[in-house]
Amino acid sequence: MPDYMPHTEAEIESMLAFLDLASIDELFDAIPKALQVTGGLAMADGAPEPDVAFEMQRIAAANRGAASRLVCFAGAGAYDHEVPSVVRALAGRGEFVTAYTPYQPEVAQGMLQAIFEFQTLISRLYGLPISNASLYDGAASVTEAINLAVASSKRQGVLLSTGVHPTWRSVVKTFARGTGHEIIEVGLVDGRTDLASVAGREDIGTVVVPQTTFLGTLDDLSAARALCDQLGAVMVVVSDPVLASVLKSPGAMGADVAVGEGQPLGTALSFGGPYLGLFACSAAQVRRLPGRLVGETLDEEGRRAYVTTLRAREQDIRREKATSNVCSNQTLMAVTAAIQLGWLGTSGLAEVAARCISSTRHLAEAVTAIDGVELLLEGVPVARDVAITTPLAGEVLLERLADEGFLGGVALSALVEEGDGSVDPALRERTIVMSATERRTADEVERFTTAMATVIR
Repeated sequence: MPDYMPHTEAEIESMLAFLDLASIDELFDAIPKALQVTGGLAMADGAPEPDVAFEMQRIAAANRGAASRLVCFAGAGAYDHEVPSVVRALAGRGEFVTAYTPYQPEVAQGMLQAIFEFQTLISRLYGLPISNASLYDGAASVTEAINLAVASSKRQGVLLSTGVHPTWRSVVKTFARGTGHEIIEVGLVDGRTDLASVAGREDIGTVVVPQTTFLGTLDDLSAARALCDQLGAVMVVVSDPVLASVLKSPGAMGADVAVGEGQPLGTALSFGGPYLGLFACSAAQVRRLPGRLVGETLDEEGRRAYVTTLRAREQDIRREKATSNVCSNQTLMAVTAAIQLGWLGTSGLAEVAARCISSTRHLAEAVTAIDGVELLLEGVPVARDVAITTPLAGEVLLERLADEGFLGGVALSALVEEGDGSVDPALRERTIVMSATERRTADEVERFTTAMATVIR
């Protein structure tokens, strides 16, 4: 679709007549008057298109948080990765952008195949045999994983690590108010889930742990698997898809279900969405798998064909008895992720992960050379993110860094509630979480470190 689609006076009059309206103003009567622009824009009538575009850009530039103007060192769940031109070009094709729910396989073979390829790639990445066609975001995925696990174990007790992203945990707890799940949050000790603190409990049917915590530390999945074996519980692993290319897959570590946020796979930050949820599971759980599942079969003439399968799980068939109330997904984002993964390949994705790990380590070493800046967890290995403490309140520091041209991180005080067990309460206000993706250069790290040292003084 072009950026600008003009309408002639005749077309406008025809539209208004069809709607039985007298004027354009009447068309917008539903919008409160306080929100309507009155008197027009402060621009000369008949201004040339380049002049109008320049003025609009000038007004938009007042949004200081624009990623295009700030060098991004923020992470904690959403990351500023490079999106190759080929990914944007292919994912933006009309066949993908305008496609709707592919319930008629005879007219949707292309979209169904694209989704099938996405499922295959996520299944291989997470080391589990079944993947669905995506969910809305990472928070939705971990919530649906808990629903699946509770249904499988038939026990309401859910052990939830506070290493899982705080906003995801908030969604889980909100959902549990309706389902009756008993959410038992378990804190971190030295960056790992304190599984010893729940020893002896027999009411737990689900254990949810991150492969890497939102603080960037590596959790102990072997200990989580041992606990699940002891309790007969379902093991859910929250896994970053980029790091999954260089770490042992969740499946190889014993996960029954693996979930994650797919934004790093070809989707820009985009002011927080739309993103996509990743979801993979063991074959034993396939009939409890939420959302859409595309399968491969043969048509009447013996040709390969794709269909939505195991449909009886979905709400459009079983209504209130469905596996989940998730009936749709994020198809365009899922196709984008498939294109990104196909473009990078196994070695390319691993290289991105290695560069992120290296860049984040370099960032941590640089900023902790500043007087008063320290690692939140000294001597604990980190991968995706790193948490630091500073002499200033986190939110104050980030405001000052924004004035210097940097999106410096995420303040823990904006993420973590007091006493949630993931961080020392005394350090919460002065802690920020940072990340450096493959896009960040050594020069940017140096300039960022100089800026941080300046604003702290």
